[in-house]
Amino acid sequence: MTPTHAAGEGNAGGARSPAAHHSAPDRVSAPVHTDPDDPCRPTRRIQVRDVAEHLHDVLRSGPQGGHDRVITGISDDSRAVRPGDLYVALPGHHAHGLEFEAEAATHGAVAVLSDRPSRLLPTFVVDRPREVVGPLASWILGYPSHDLQVHGITGTNGKTSATYLLDTALAATGVVTGMIGGVVVRGPAGTRPATRTTPEASVVHRTLAEFRDQGVQAVTLEVSSHGISQGRVDGVRFRTVAFTNLGRDHLDFHHTMEQYFAAKAALFTADRTQTAVVNIDDEYGRRLAASVDVPLWTHSTRDPRADVYADTIRCDLHGTTFTVHTPAGSAPVRLSLLGPHQVANALTALTSVAAVDGDVLQAAAGLETLAGVPGRLERVDTGEGVLALVDYMHNTSGQRELLPFLRSLAPERRLVLVISATGERDPGKRFPLGHTAATYADVVVVTDDSPLSEDPRVLRDAVAEGAFAARSARVVVEADRRRAFDIAVAHTGPGDVVVVAGRGCEPRLVSGDMVQVFDDRDELRRALRRAQHRPVSRVPRP
Repeated sequence: MTPTHAAGEGNAGGARSPAAHHSAPDRVSAPVHTDPDDPCRPTRRIQVRDVAEHLHDVLRSGPQGGHDRVITGISDDSRAVRPGDLYVALPGHHAHGLEFEAEAATHGAVAVLSDRPSRLLPTFVVDRPREVVGPLASWILGYPSHDLQVHGITGTNGKTSATYLLDTALAATGVVTGMIGGVVVRGPAGTRPATRTTPEASVVHRTLAEFRDQGVQAVTLEVSSHGISQGRVDGVRFRTVAFTNLGRDHLDFHHTMEQYFAAKAALFTADRTQTAVVNIDDEYGRRLAASVDVPLWTHSTRDPRADVYADTIRCDLHGTTFTVHTPAGSAPVRLSLLGPHQVANALTALTSVAAVDGDVLQAAAGLETLAGVPGRLERVDTGEGVLALVDYMHNTSGQRELLPFLRSLAPERRLVLVISATGERDPGKRFPLGHTAATYADVVVVTDDSPLSEDPRVLRDAVAEGAFAARSARVVVEADRRRAFDIAVAHTGPGDVVVVAGRGCEPRLVSGDMVQVFDDRDELRRALRRAQHRPVSRVPRP
């Protein structure tokens, strides 16, 4: 199968400065064998002197001794270092990795890569270690992405849903899959929670190596703009990279929308991916499609000239249906996922399958098996007639996609929305977040999220100011998140819709050094149950 035409996107920990893509010279070539006791660790004898030669062009100073030490792995987390690892000590926002060099050495690190010398271990000193670590990790681990069909997904909204959908679609075609997402990392050996949207480069390559040695054939990788800018996917060879959309977000990091777009577009180059998959319903997607220099596949719900096109879209509280049209033919698709935005996410998945000559019609049929995506319009049912949902909606572009649909579910009933803003994020989106919410909802409850290092009152007041300015909803401000849920539920009755937005399935609230276990899904369910035993009079609809 070929495309019908070709062309001529939370930041936690680590460094905060962008880094350009870098491909280190490949100076050592040796066959890769694996240790039967730890299959993802190659047994080829890469010594410290070999790494020094490999990094020759970027090395500021090399190790003073230890040249015969054998390096069998790589890690940027001192707690996760295993014997034989090269410890990557990165400069971070709150701490430098060399502050934990003793722990890394105790766990068996044999050398360090950093921007300054270690006191304890032979050190490869480079000016910008983030530009080096990805290609170096790939080389040490035997270029795992070259042995896998790696599918990247980036954009502002929809990355997680599209990642789950693509993993499901590929599996439906008989492919053994692995997934590195913002919620979980999942492969044949099991599932573990994700720590961030895109892991650090050493973790990405180590996970790809694990998947390769577990028999995985295709991997879906969720790629954030921070991940691109900070070099976390450097050294990964993608079979496809998909672009979902671009809306205002992360401007605390990228400063302008043009810089944000440029960060995303940097992934769609011939040295990174073989094929681009682009949603041309999005303004920035159309710009990207017009500029990429790799084979291009497009998808749309509006333009039937796209390579993959959807029509006859129907969305209700039971799911989403549509007809997909592809070069291989057309097929009905039924999703359990709620909302029209999931059509575009499904098209991202199906177009990625089509782009690698997969059985796209079989993949389309397989999407029906995906029951849901954690924290993405996830239902919290208690049998009381209230439609209760938890969603990750945390920016105005996401609100404009979802809130009209949620409004349609209760045209004559209440739509009650709980919103909040996370600290250390773009301050400019807080007022619009509140304003957009109050434009669509009948009741808006503004509460606290994870303020991180910020004053929670400042965050709360900015969102509330926007909500009050809309002058179209009842607005309640309650700092305590658990009490805010009770207030929201108290405004509902049979047939109403209550949505807790902003955090999805995030399990913790963080304020300074304090961490509180708090899962919105569990807490909303408890609030609904408490309301069953504490009836209140419904407030009249505004």
